[in-house]
Amino acid sequence: MKQDQICTKTVMDTTDPTIIFNERGESDHYTNFQQNILPDWNFGEGKLDELMKVAGKIKKHRKGKDFDCIIGISGGLDSSYALYVAKEIMGLRPLAFHVDAGWNTDHAVKNIESIVKNLNVDLYTEVINWEEMKDLQVSFLRSQIPDQDLPQDIAFFSSLYAFAKKHKIEYVITGGNYSTECCREPEDWGAYPGIDKKLILDIHKKFGKIKLKTFPIIDIVKYKIYYKYVFGLNVFKPLNYIVYEKESAEKLLSEKLDWKPFKHKHHESRFTRFFEDFWLPKKFGFDRRKAHFSSLIMTNQMTRENALKKIAETELSADFHDKEFGYIADKLDLNREELQLIFDGENRTFRDYRNKKWFIDLGSKILSRIGVEKRLFR
Repeated sequence: MKQDQICTKTVMDTTDPTIIFNERGESDHYTNFQQNILPDWNFGEGKLDELMKVAGKIKKHRKGKDFDCIIGISGGLDSSYALYVAKEIMGLRPLAFHVDAGWNTDHAVKNIESIVKNLNVDLYTEVINWEEMKDLQVSFLRSQIPDQDLPQDIAFFSSLYAFAKKHKIEYVITGGNYSTECCREPEDWGAYPGIDKKLILDIHKKFGKIKLKTFPIIDIVKYKIYYKYVFGLNVFKPLNYIVYEKESAEKLLSEKLDWKPFKHKHHESRFTRFFEDFWLPKKFGFDRRKAHFSSLIMTNQMTRENALKKIAETELSADFHDKEFGYIADKLDLNREELQLIFDGENRTFRDYRNKKWFIDLGSKILSRIGVEKRLFR
């Protein structure tokens, strides 16, 4: 068993079971950033010409079409700023695409309304069948694995890709970036890397009660091969081509688009907020803020001292979590006692269910070797 240890440069620690430290106490999250991400990325400086070349390519390819690209938006900072960059800097005609999986906060809804109105872009909202969404989420809770945000992620990305293909929109722009996400959450922290249909259906077969007749599931194999090489889907991350700083971006969106910042990353979803602030740290001992803050530390947007102070305290109060516990249980048609029994149950991992993780691992190794994926992927 590893002795408890924390990185000397970030706040990542041995709650990441696969973390590695060098002789200076620097974690592999930090050294990976220094060696594999920073040299080429350079905080997004000097890449504006590359960004505009991509914009020109997209415009030329999509000439005469209704939209140049599609952007999935949640109301959070990264996707909102990506929409701003696409419209105001790249000069594109984006379609904003939102998936309503039943957990939007009022804050997120107001942000989405404000940005699409002030940017004058069209918005399409896909509403997921709530009975199927609920059944899959309860199935995942009963599975006892830490990957409790998978049902929402599956719905978001599968709906986006399916819509893009159906309407022949080959360019998908996302808010993925190095500035706020260079430290990837470890897989053991409930960050399963991809839409694994085998895993999803095995869990649902064991714990589900109704058929998933309309729930969108685009398996990672289909996405990585058919969607990319047959349909020609291109995913582009413009925030890596500009100087993107969290506080400056929040200020700009607030002043120009009447957008309001969240207390913390991923708080646009009420379930994700509960999962990351309460369920994951209390049941499994994993605090994703360590990865979020470590990204900001490495990109000079937060001091390590400030991050240590923040992770020493809970983001939200115990009273707030208690009320949310009751709300989550009620919305999922569980009583508090049923949800508490699940919470107190024996923890498991995705390895206890059928999956195709071997394929995902193979793909990530290939992407890492050819330089497409530079974040630490494990």
